[in-house]
Amino acid sequence: MVGPGALGCLFAGLLALAGHDVRLLGRRREQTDAIDRDGITVERDGEARRAAVRASTDPATLGPVDLAIVLVKATDTAEAAKSLPALLGPQAPALSLQNGLGNVEALTAVLGADRVLGGVSSQGATTLGVGHVRHAGFGPTSLAEARGGPSARAETVAAALDRAGLDARAYPDAAPLIWGKLIANAAINPLGALLRCQNGQTVERSAARELFVGLAREAGAVASALRVTLPFDDPAAHAEGVARVTYGNRNSMLQDVENRRRTEIDAINGAVARLGAEHGVPTPLNATIATLIRALEDEYLPRSPS
Repeated sequence: MVGPGALGCLFAGLLALAGHDVRLLGRRREQTDAIDRDGITVERDGEARRAAVRASTDPATLGPVDLAIVLVKATDTAEAAKSLPALLGPQAPALSLQNGLGNVEALTAVLGADRVLGGVSSQGATTLGVGHVRHAGFGPTSLAEARGGPSARAETVAAALDRAGLDARAYPDAAPLIWGKLIANAAINPLGALLRCQNGQTVERSAARELFVGLAREAGAVASALRVTLPFDDPAAHAEGVARVTYGNRNSMLQDVENRRRTEIDAINGAVARLGAEHGVPTPLNATIATLIRALEDEYLPRSPS
């Protein structure tokens, strides 16, 4: 597992509890030392389960592994990708289950398309402490080969995740999966962060709902311009369904703002606005909401004058 955030710890903990030998790579020594010593605790429905997980900041001490699941922030993917050759065994693949666009491409630039899988997960987690998470949202995990096409390897990885309780399935094409998640994130995440509310509340407030629908439809229009075949007909209805299924979850962008961290806005709404401009698709709501989130970040993050 590359990335000891909420979702990384959730996946690492559940896979370890399912009997897998799990190692976790992080950047901060105090964090990985604590996880290496105390393991990962996953809470759900009032029950806490602890799993032993090896953790380190040095990929060479953790490898070689059979699979790397990358769950760092999109802003950190290119840097994290540099650690993968030392972590992975010969020809072993990496799987991105991250938010936003550009993650699969960053891994492919280092490993090549034949060793990369891409996908998304609607599982949700809330950090309660170092190596301690609450399983806060439940939904499918979907993955595919970056190069496309059916794959026994993707089926094997999906089966392992599914047995660990992560509701996983393999598909023949990663792009529809990634764009399907992106459309939901583009509507839910920035509104949750700006309004400081749970996912489900973003569609219950009338003024927010208007923005929610517009953000999802703009993102869907950009996907259509890119000739991505989405796995649903109505982007806004899809995003609303995700918001309701994960009603009580406080999304990752909201958690980033509350903890004064850099968000993934540039890989989500910012990417929608950029690609819209490149393909002649108007995206005024995504462009504006991205600017508003950056304005929030300006309160606590240094930013260059440019």
